[in-house]
Amino acid sequence: AGEDIHDFTAGLIFDVDVKDVIPEMRTVAKRVNFGIIYGMSAFGLAKDLNISNAQAQDFIDRYFFRYPRVKEFMDQAIDQCRQTGYAVTLMNRRRDIAEINSKNGSIRQFAERQAINTPVQGSAADLMKLAMVRLQQQIDQHSLNSRMLITVHDEIIFDLVPAEEMVLTDIVHREMEGVMALKVPLRVTLKKGKNWMEMEKIV
Repeated sequence: AGEDIHDFTAGLIFDVDVKDVIPEMRTVAKRVNFGIIYGMSAFGLAKDLNISNAQAQDFIDRYFFRYPRVKEFMDQAIDQCRQTGYAVTLMNRRRDIAEINSKNGSIRQFAERQAINTPVQGSAADLMKLAMVRLQQQIDQHSLNSRMLITVHDEIIFDLVPAEEMVLTDIVHREMEGVMALKVPLRVTLKKGKNWMEMEKIV
């Protein structure tokens, strides 16, 4: 529906309407969203957010109550990895995780987090790499002087020639959002500026 997942989670864990979510609440929700999907415990979340273990556990309980299929996904990812010894991304890139059946609890728990993390973060990395390949092909095809410089997490930084802004914007928007058809559509925000402190939204 195009809703902001972090605002939505903030409304859930702070028990407020989404329109009343303030930036500080969204920041907490963002850390809860990423922390939980990467297997963070209540203790780890409490330390990360500087709150009590009880509060952190309450956040996690509310999260799983609202998103029961996330817990399902996490359990399935671990079970499947236990059976096969590896996890795979959306593009079938395989990561061997032999430690998933370790008798050492700490090692096993770390492997379980990897089993959950790989299909999520590994798939995001796959999408970024595929988008970059397609973007470079388009830049070459259009004989642009603008250059793709670097990635920062889920962002791609370009050195833009001002006269090419319209064509590059169109290429980046189209290629990144169309890199793979998913049930939840991929959305891209484009910004420009002389540096990160002076960015303005284009799309």
